[in-house]
Amino acid sequence: MLRFALILCASLLGVAPAFADALPHGHPPTAPPAKAATTVTLEGNALVLTFGPIDLPAGHSGELASSIPIYSFKAPKDMHVTGYRSRIFTKDGKELPGQYLHHILLQNLEEKSLSCPGEPTYFAGAGIEVTDAKFPPGYGVPIKKNSKLVAIVAFYHKVPPTKDVMATFTMDLAPDNTPVKPVKAYTVGVNVVCYSQFGKRPANESDEGRELKAGVVQVDSKPLKFTVDGCVKYAYPHGHDGLLLVALDNKTTNQTLLRSVPDVESNGNLRGFLPHQVYSNAKGFPVSTKDEYEMTMVYHLNRQEQVDLHGMGNYLLYVAQGACE
Repeated sequence: MLRFALILCASLLGVAPAFADALPHGHPPTAPPAKAATTVTLEGNALVLTFGPIDLPAGHSGELASSIPIYSFKAPKDMHVTGYRSRIFTKDGKELPGQYLHHILLQNLEEKSLSCPGEPTYFAGAGIEVTDAKFPPGYGVPIKKNSKLVAIVAFYHKVPPTKDVMATFTMDLAPDNTPVKPVKAYTVGVNVVCYSQFGKRPANESDEGRELKAGVVQVDSKPLKFTVDGCVKYAYPHGHDGLLLVALDNKTTNQTLLRSVPDVESNGNLRGFLPHQVYSNAKGFPVSTKDEYEMTMVYHLNRQEQVDLHGMGNYLLYVAQGACE
């Protein structure tokens, strides 16, 4: 297998992030990011980002809440991202639970966001659910050669002391010269997902998410309007510990479009989303600028919960422009 390593210098970027709040659990006061290596490696039909090793817990720094310096690199070739997956582990190979991961964000600074006008597009990422993403066959996110990409990673600051923690984020690529129909990312959520709209967050919402009360079944909803007419082919769900359900409804047509229930531990901690709870369909479903939509998330925390947890309910939708086939 051809192995083409791209070891690039990390650089801090003063850009307004499109989705800095789309995945985080919340973070402590600003702290300088730890010095840790980031590498980008092209391995056949996969682009692999490797972060670390880093000793945890570690603070987060800046508006992007990064644990290690934000990493800027250029796309090594014209490519189509057809899926992605993440892992978190120690340097000696021990797998760690997803709760160690705060967020991984991938941005393309040369593509404008569909869901957050004026911001760069956030095209892939992961939170504690570390669910594998695989788009329907024949679809992918196009990225042009030499596009300026940014990778941000943060680890959860409340984990026990752990040495030499690493994470990988692998983007699956379509083979060269394979016909691929383009999709673009579109983020929706109960919480505010656009950086430029953070000032409009309600009083019970912060960088950490919506406030949650232990022992109470909490239902939060938010109206939504789409900025594009298109066809959703894939939906990556995101939530925090205590999540029972995240859903997207079309109120105009009185239809539930997405309904995702996570796989959880007995105490409510997320394991992830099983494949049948992740929407992936080449036929897709339409979204319209004319219709009224609503996002909903349902949470329940154990009464004995001692950690101050907050809720988020998001989908990273992958949308093909135009009508569904």
